[in-house]
Amino acid sequence: MEGYYLSGRNVGPLVTAMTMQSTSMSGYMFLGAGSLGYTQGYYGFWYAAGDIGGGVVNLSVLGRRMRKLSQIMGALTSIEYLEKRYPNKWVRLIAAGLSVFLLGAYVLAQFIAGGKGLELVTGLPYELALTIAVTVILAYTLMGGYGAVAYTDLVQSFVMIIGIVWILVATLQEVGGLTAANEALAALDPTLLSVWGRDLAYEGQWGIVLGALLIFSIGYMGWPHVVTRHMAMRNPFHARRAGVYSTLWNLIFVSAPYILGTLAILVLPELDDPEQAIFALAQNLLPAAVVGIVMAAIMAAIMSTADSILLQTGSIAARDLYERFINPNMEEKQMVRVSQAIVLLLGIICGVIALFEPPAVFSIVVFTTAVLGSAFLPAYVAAVWWRKANTPGALASMIVGSLVAFSWQYLGLDQVTGLHPMLAGVVLSSLSMVVVSLLTQASHPVPEHVLQAMAETAELRPLPRPLKAQQSFEMAHEALTLKAQERTA
Repeated sequence: MEGYYLSGRNVGPLVTAMTMQSTSMSGYMFLGAGSLGYTQGYYGFWYAAGDIGGGVVNLSVLGRRMRKLSQIMGALTSIEYLEKRYPNKWVRLIAAGLSVFLLGAYVLAQFIAGGKGLELVTGLPYELALTIAVTVILAYTLMGGYGAVAYTDLVQSFVMIIGIVWILVATLQEVGGLTAANEALAALDPTLLSVWGRDLAYEGQWGIVLGALLIFSIGYMGWPHVVTRHMAMRNPFHARRAGVYSTLWNLIFVSAPYILGTLAILVLPELDDPEQAIFALAQNLLPAAVVGIVMAAIMAAIMSTADSILLQTGSIAARDLYERFINPNMEEKQMVRVSQAIVLLLGIICGVIALFEPPAVFSIVVFTTAVLGSAFLPAYVAAVWWRKANTPGALASMIVGSLVAFSWQYLGLDQVTGLHPMLAGVVLSSLSMVVVSLLTQASHPVPEHVLQAMAETAELRPLPRPLKAQQSFEMAHEALTLKAQERTA
C-alpha cells in the first residue's frame, strides 16, 4: 500500500519539486492562462505572481512537518492524515466526499484540454483525440501508482519547459520583440497593458486581485493531490532543496503562457476560441516537427495533473471511503485493486462527460481550486502549526470554507461584493477553525498522542525509532512489519 500510494516514501527532492509543480500547473496553463491573456491582457499576471512563489510557500509551510507527522501517524492518503490529526470519522467522510467530487471535476478539465489540444494539432476529430488522451493517461496511472506518476511528472516537467520557451521565442520574433509588441497593443487597446484588465474592468477591485494572488500561492496547501507530495519525500529535510528547485522552474515557466496569450492578440486577431491561443500560435509560427515538441509539452502539462488527480481520487475513494466505512478488513492487494477500479471508472465517467459537454477549462479549474483551497487549507496548515486546532474546528472549517467558496461562485457574489471566492472562502474558513477550536477546547481537547506527534515534527532531527515503529495507531500489520525490520537491523 505504501509503495502504491507513496512510492515507499522514497522520493528525492528534485522529483518531489517537479511532480509538485507539474501537477499544480495542469492543462490550465496552456488553455486557461492563454485564454486569460487573450481576453484580459496583462491582468493575468496577478495569477502568475502568486503562482511563482506557490511551490516554495507550500514546501516551507507544510513540507517537513507534514512529512514527519504523516509517517508518525501512519497516514497513506492526505484525507487519512486529516482524520488521524483530527480524530473523528466525520472528518474523513466529509473530506473524502468533497475531494472525490472536486478532484473529479478537475480531471474533467484535464481531459477536455487533452482532447482540444490533440484535435487542433493532429486534425483528428475531438472525440477520437479525447479517447486517445484518456486511454494513455489511464493506462500508465493504473500500471504503477505514485511511482509512475512522480517519475513521469519529472520528465514531463522538463518537456513543458522546453516547449513553452520554444514557442515564446518564436512568438517574440514574430511580433518584433516585447517592446514592439507592447507598442502595438497600446495602439490597439492601451488597457490591455494594464494589470486591471481590458477596459480596466478590475480597476480598484482589490478583493478580486488578492484572490487571484492567493489561489495559486497559498491555495496549493489545500489541494489533496498536491500536499500528498510532502508525505512521499524520502527525507523531511528535502523540503528546502525541493523549494529551491520548484522556484527555479516556476521562474522560467509560469509567466510564459500569460504572455503568449496576450501576444496572440496581435498574431491571431480573429481567433474564435481564446483557449486555443497557444495551440494556434504553435501551428502558425513553428515547423511541423517543432509543433510536435510543443504539443508534447502541452500534453505533458495535462497528463502530469490528470494522472496525479486520478491516483489521488482512487486512493481516497478506496482507502478513505470503501475500506474505512464499508470493508475495513480488506487486504492490501484487494485495496490496490479497488483503487485501480475506481481510477478506471472515474476516467471513463469524466471522459464521457468531456465528450458531450465540454465546458471552459479556465472556469472549471478556478472553481475547483478555490473550493479545495477554502475547504482544506486551514485544516492542513493548523494540523502541523497550531496545537489547539481540534476536531470541531476542522469540521467547521471544511464545511464553511467549501460552502462559502461554492456559493460565492455559483451566485456570482464576487461581482456584487468585489471579493474573490478564494479570498472569502479562506478567510471565513480560517475564522471558523480558530473560533470553534477555542470554544470547544474543554469538550474536545486535542488527544495526547497527537500533541506528542506534533512536538516531534517541530524537532529539527530525524524521527526517533520508537515513534517510527508506532507510526500507525490502527494498522497493526504495518506497525509489526516495521518493528520486525528494526529488530533485523
